[in-house]
Amino acid sequence: MEIAAVICLIALGVLLIILELLVFPGHVWTGVAGLLFMATGIFFSYNLFGIKAGNYILGGSIAFLLITLIYALRAKTWNKLMLKSEIDSNVAMFEANKIKTGDRGITISRLAPMGKVFINDIYVEGQSMNELINENTEVEVVKVLQNKIIVKIL
Repeated sequence: MEIAAVICLIALGVLLIILELLVFPGHVWTGVAGLLFMATGIFFSYNLFGIKAGNYILGGSIAFLLITLIYALRAKTWNKLMLKSEIDSNVAMFEANKIKTGDRGITISRLAPMGKVFINDIYVEGQSMNELINENTEVEVVKVLQNKIIVKIL
């Protein structure tokens, strides 16, 4: 029964360390918890089974951690989980001469600070000037950029 507890502690520690490195990088608590579980399992192995068995378990734990890390870092392991779709869309551009500074329009969606605006029979991406603008609000163009306009409330 004791050997099962030691194996579970070490396996849980290795799992948490792998999760820290690959899934939750930067969340130190996962890696620290993994090290604590491994250290507890090794400590119990020394106390329960003696120095010789404890040394074997320590060496086996380190080898198990390294083998698991090498296997987890291989590219073929992650191909099954990898997203394989490609994004080939682009931002809709509009002709700069169709919308000019001073033109008036209406918001289609809430600008918080970005949203859709209808100006000169064109739906464009609009950005407010440091304020939230509700939908169906009349706005005026302050600045025209390549793919969006800056607006303010009338």
